[in-house]
Amino acid sequence: MPAPSSADVSARMSRQANRDTSPEVAVRRLLYAAGYRYRLHRPVPGMPRRTIDIAFPGLKVAVFLDGCFWHGCPEHATQPKANKDWWRQKLDKNVSRDLETTEQLTKEGWTVLRFWEHESPDAVVDRVVQVVTERRARS
Repeated sequence: MPAPSSADVSARMSRQANRDTSPEVAVRRLLYAAGYRYRLHRPVPGMPRRTIDIAFPGLKVAVFLDGCFWHGCPEHATQPKANKDWWRQKLDKNVSRDLETTEQLTKEGWTVLRFWEHESPDAVVDRVVQVVTERRARS
C-alpha cells in the first residue's frame, strides 16, 4: 500500500463511515415510520465479511445504499489525483465486489435493490416498499 498523500487525507479517509451513513439512516427512519421492520447489516450468505445494509430476511429483500465515490457512481464518482493507480485498483475492486455480492444474493433467491447515496430517501423508500409489498403478496 502506498504512503498517504498527506496526514490530512489519511485522517479524513479513516473517518469515513462504512455503515450508518446519513443516507442509510434517512431511509431507515422513513421505512420505520411507515411501519416496516427490517434487520441491519445482515451477513451475505456464503460471503464472509460482507453485509446487507438493510435486510428483510423473511422476504429475502436486500437493500444497499452505495456511496458515489466508493462504489463508482457514473454521475458523481471522482478520481483521486494522488496514488491514482492504487485508488483505481481499490475502487474497481469495490465495484467488482458489489457485482459478486448481488450475484450471490440473487442465486440464493434474494431481490437485490441498490441505490446511490445521492438518490432521494423518499424515492428509495417508495421502491423498497413496492418490492416488499410484491414479495409479501407472493408468500
